Amino acid sequence: MQPGLATFDADERPHVASGGTVAQLRRAWSASFRAAGIEAPELDARILIGHALGLDHAALAAAAARKLDPEETDTIAALARRRLAREPVARIVGSKEFWSLQLAIGAACLVPRPESETVVEAALAAVDAGGPRSRALCIADLGTGSGALLLALLGELPHAFGVGTDVSVDALRVARDNARRLGLSRAAFVACDMAAPLSGPFELVVCNPPYVASGDIAALAPEVREHDPRLALDGGPDGLGFYRRLADIAPMLLGLGGALVVELGAGQARAVTALLAAAGLEPSPPRTDLTGRPRALTVRKVARNGA
Repeated sequence: MQPGLATFDADERPHVASGGTVAQLRRAWSASFRAAGIEAPELDARILIGHALGLDHAALAAAAARKLDPEETDTIAALARRRLAREPVARIVGSKEFWSLQLAIGAACLVPRPESETVVEAALAAVDAGGPRSRALCIADLGTGSGALLLALLGELPHAFGVGTDVSVDALRVARDNARRLGLSRAAFVACDMAAPLSGPFELVVCNPPYVASGDIAALAPEVREHDPRLALDGGPDGLGFYRRLADIAPMLLGLGGALVVELGAGQARAVTALLAAAGLEPSPPRTDLTGRPRALTVRKVARNGA
């Protein structure tokens, strides 16, 4: 074998000769990930190698021809084997970008998904409909996890104050650390069941609830099923349990004209809309994500006859 080139054994894991370059190793692990059916093999290989070498995207590209020493090759291999075992890249490197924010994550947190940015978009549209983003606002994020939704919104709303709740103290530690690192001191975090200690009124409430039906969790991708906390996934027998609780409490949390924005699971738009409308909240058409799937539902507290 020529120096620096890769071969593959029966389980499609590459062996790279001593003196291989950054580019050669990236291609080798990309091929290995692709053979294993991993969804974004090139991106995952780039992120893991960059993380192992302490290089960002531009620096990694500039270092393509650099030869790796055996210790670097072994470090990269250790990370790549974790990915082959279907551990998510975000958990391997310990962080995930969301709404252009680099967020630390932990075992108690759901990994933020790109499609959840649709909730941020819908929430900002709801704010824009009521006036300038520079006005003072009170925001609540129920089940905040890493703080992704709340911190993304506070970054866009300069005079908003937000509170994130979660039943997991470990998740709240991560969210609090993310807020501190991002310089978002306008966030507070409360350990509680949903919204128990909150009284409102809030102009905006956001929530990415557990919405997977209990019986469907076993069929989820191993990256989700084996690594995301079950509390953040399990929405009960029909996936709607958390939405029912939201329907009970949202009218009391929202001020008049306030908006609740929730993430939707596949096929749930009609049922969730009906639940929240039955609670007296006025729904708007769901906002779709980049795949065209209804992803974020906005409902408002409006004045009723005689109110």
